[in-house]
Amino acid sequence: MFSFDPYSPAVDADPFPLYKILRDEHPVYWSEAAQMWVLSRYIDVAGAGTNWQVFSSAQGNLMTELPNRAGATLGTTDPPRHDRLRGLVQHAFMKRNLEALAEPMRDIAREAAEALRGRAQFEFIADFSSKFTVRVLFAALGLPLGDEQTVRDKAVLMVQSDPVSRAKGPEHLAAYAWMQDYAAGVIAQRRAAPQNDLISHFSMAEIDGDRLDEREVLLTTTTLIMAGIESLGGFMSMLALNLADFADVRRAVAADPSLLPDAVEESLRYNTSAQRFKRCLQSDLTLHGVTMKAGDFVCLAYGSANRDERQFPNADVYDLKRKPKGHLGFGGGVHACLGSAIARMAIKIAFEEFHKVVPDYTRTAPQLDWMPSSTFRSPLRLEMTVESAATRHAA
Repeated sequence: MFSFDPYSPAVDADPFPLYKILRDEHPVYWSEAAQMWVLSRYIDVAGAGTNWQVFSSAQGNLMTELPNRAGATLGTTDPPRHDRLRGLVQHAFMKRNLEALAEPMRDIAREAAEALRGRAQFEFIADFSSKFTVRVLFAALGLPLGDEQTVRDKAVLMVQSDPVSRAKGPEHLAAYAWMQDYAAGVIAQRRAAPQNDLISHFSMAEIDGDRLDEREVLLTTTTLIMAGIESLGGFMSMLALNLADFADVRRAVAADPSLLPDAVEESLRYNTSAQRFKRCLQSDLTLHGVTMKAGDFVCLAYGSANRDERQFPNADVYDLKRKPKGHLGFGGGVHACLGSAIARMAIKIAFEEFHKVVPDYTRTAPQLDWMPSSTFRSPLRLEMTVESAATRHAA
């Protein structure tokens, strides 16, 4: 009998064969292990993203939610409260002028890439992507230098969950508490001495007299640290994994950086790090002959929707020429990722500089260890072997 447990390490390792069975045979599936419904087809997942009146985020959007977060962040509110939060956060983003970060980003990426020059092997996450993402996040948010490694470690722990208990474990909750204390300290510093950074602008964001309250500022900042490190870092490692596995695409992109945006979009579709998010039904709903009840939780399997052949022909092929429209790699509907523009810019810059130093690489190990997270999917380590010109000619 078919079984799908979104908390299973086997699903983290390779969800795609299971996703196909879900789409073809169980488009509305009750997961006994997770005690929630699973939607896997593109039309249903994308439709849920726009139908916030029925598919509510107000009780949390992570598959294993962090305490006291629901109702105070962009991802855990519905309109009209969500619209108010989004407007205030967007206002802060506009005041920061994130385009001005492009050159500092390039300097950070260039320095991280140069450290790899001449190496025959390296670990992509520790040696490149985490160095880049943490420094970029610190620059954008205005975090004080000195705690970079600890902040990254805590952010990575926050998005993980215990596959046995299907909940946050003590170490995950402790990381979340540490991050809130850390964010509160930075917020207090910025309010006392504002700077041109996102935390200063969040703290003072105001539209027609409306401002973020203390809890909203704290949890928005905490969430942005988590998302900025893990979401951006996770996607960078997934893009590197895809390029390492598909030599023709990697070589084309390394030779012509103008192809990078197409590779990024196809990677977001093909192998996004944002795999599954949760909603709570506000009314009974019947889909594909199955009735789900008000109060039931629903898993929206974005990773499956992006591989749905009904929407994307030859969906299991990583095709640089596809130019996928409407993919859900950055979510969709009212909860589409607010940071998608800066993420795209950062990834493009990072890989441009990376490919100048390391144009050809493959992954060293055939099997990977995956982050234990029911929401996000990315490798814990990504060992790379640099291909030499001799190796390429021999191939």
